[in-house]
This record gives sequence, structure tokens and C-alpha cells, in this order.
Amino acid sequence: MRKLTLLATALAMVTGSAFAADLPVKALKAPPPVAFEPWDIAFGGAIMSDYIFRGITQSNHQPSVTAYFEPRYNVNKDLQLYVGTSAESISFANRAAAEVDIYGGIRPTFGAAAFDFGIWGYLYPGGTCQFGAAADLAGNPLSSECATNFLANGNVMKRDVSFFEAYAKLNYTVNDNWAFGVNEYYSPNFLNSGAWGNYASITGKYTAPSTIFGSSGVGMYVSGEFGRQWLGTSDSFYGVPAFPNGIKYADYNTWNVGVGFTYKVFTLDLRYSGTDLSKGNCSAFTSAFNASGTTNVTPINPGGTGSNWCGSAGIAKLSFDLTAMSNLK
Repeated sequence: MRKLTLLATALAMVTGSAFAADLPVKALKAPPPVAFEPWDIAFGGAIMSDYIFRGITQSNHQPSVTAYFEPRYNVNKDLQLYVGTSAESISFANRAAAEVDIYGGIRPTFGAAAFDFGIWGYLYPGGTCQFGAAADLAGNPLSSECATNFLANGNVMKRDVSFFEAYAKLNYTVNDNWAFGVNEYYSPNFLNSGAWGNYASITGKYTAPSTIFGSSGVGMYVSGEFGRQWLGTSDSFYGVPAFPNGIKYADYNTWNVGVGFTYKVFTLDLRYSGTDLSKGNCSAFTSAFNASGTTNVTPINPGGTGSNWCGSAGIAKLSFDLTAMSNLK
């Protein structure tokens, strides 16, 4: 009798398991798909000890402030359209009020390769012509403004030095730590000088592991750039006696290397920048209002004034950067 009871119990267990396997199981409800939000806005600002552009100070080695605003439209996760504007405080020989940038372009991404193509306009409102004669060296008459505004060191600068560049960039992310890039910029009329300009550079960045500072949330990176600026011949406004129709600006190399620390939306960047442009050619190219001396003679700078605007400089920059979708939700 006991054997029959055990057999019946075993059959019931097997049969029950089989029936349970045949019962329909209610599927778990899938989470709703994340909504794709194509529009975004990036914005931020910074204060820096010096505003350096391609190795040359734009603020007379004095502190500068900047801010930017950039609406973006994501066509999909790999294609972004954008426009933007930014402004920087400067110190130019023509006493321009500020640099105001307007730009726009497209950013396609293919796996680890992120491209960026666009147009960048540099506007310098509020300038005044700086010259010392009623006509330029080619005999062209100058405005009364040019004839009455001049720099004591003999340098000259147009009232309006606004210009634009077309650019193409590629940034390749190797892994979580390493990224490299190449950049190309071209302007048919650099600084409205009449000379074309072409700038190309390579960049590298190492981002330290997030654990380097424990759980503090502080990140760190090391980055650098090496570039070369090629320049054409100016118009007659910048001519000298030996070259009354314009001067061939000197090409030059520039580089920078630095370390940065990040915390949430803030970045502190400490950087060294330099060029191989001589003080004499720097004076001719920048029209620096504080260039001085007579010993830095070059073919395009017969007066011999020299400027440190293109020399080595250290820059400390504290910035914040936000996007509406990531930081303001």
C-alpha cells in the first residue's frame, strides 16, 4: 500500500511539472523607448588669464572673458546640425570693442570618427583706422579717420579687420583614454588684410581614468596641439617702402600643451603656448600698439619694432559648459 502511495505522489509531481511547462507565461512589459529629442542647446563661459589664438595673444597678455551660445539639431544619433555665437574681450591696435563670432556647420559621426565641417565668422565691431599719413604707400587716398589716427610706433591697422574661415575637423577616439584629431581652416582674406590664410594642426588628448581621484568626481586630462599658419600677401594698406603693394606675412609654427581638471560642468585648464614667429615679424603681422625698439628689422618690418604678442605664454582658464538636455532637465 505504501508503495502505491509513493508511486501516485511521484506521478502527480511529474504530471504537474509537465502541465506547468505548458501553461502560457505572461510576457514582461517592455520599458517604453527613450524619446528622441532632436533639439538641444549648448552654452557656457570662461575667464582666462590671456586670450591666445594660434599662439598669438588677442588681449595684450591681459585677462579676457568669453561666453557662447549654440543651438543644435540632431537629425539622428550620428548627425548634428548647429549654429552658434560667442564673444571675447580683446585688445587690438584699432581699439575694436570685442571679438564676436558667428558660426555654423554639420557634425557627422562614423563610429569612433567624429567630423565637423562649417564656416566661422570673426567680427570686430567698434574699430578705428590707425595710420599716419593721408595716403598709403601705393598712393591710394585714405579716409580722414585714417589720417588723424596713428600709432606712435608706426604700425597701422584697418578699422574693420573682420573675416571668415571655412573649416574641417576630425577627432578620432581610440578608447576611453586616448583621442587624436586633425584640423584645417582656410580664409581668403585673413583679418581683412588682403592676405589669404591657411591653418592646419594635429591634436592629442589623454583622459585619465575616472578613478584617479577616487569618488570625488574630479577628472583630469592632458592635451596638446601642433599647428602651422600659412599666410599670403597683404594689400597696399600694410605696405612698406620696399613692398608698397603689400607685404608677404611670415608663416609660422605654433604649439600648446596643458593639463585640465574637470568637476561637473566646470573645467580648469592650465596651458603653455608658443610660436617660432620673430618679434619683428610679429609686430608686422599683429600691428601691436605697444611694439617697441628698432633692432628687430625684417624685410616686412623695416622700422625694427618688436612685439612679444607672439611669444611664449602661460594661460589659466576656468570655464563652465552646459547643455539643455543633459544639465537642465
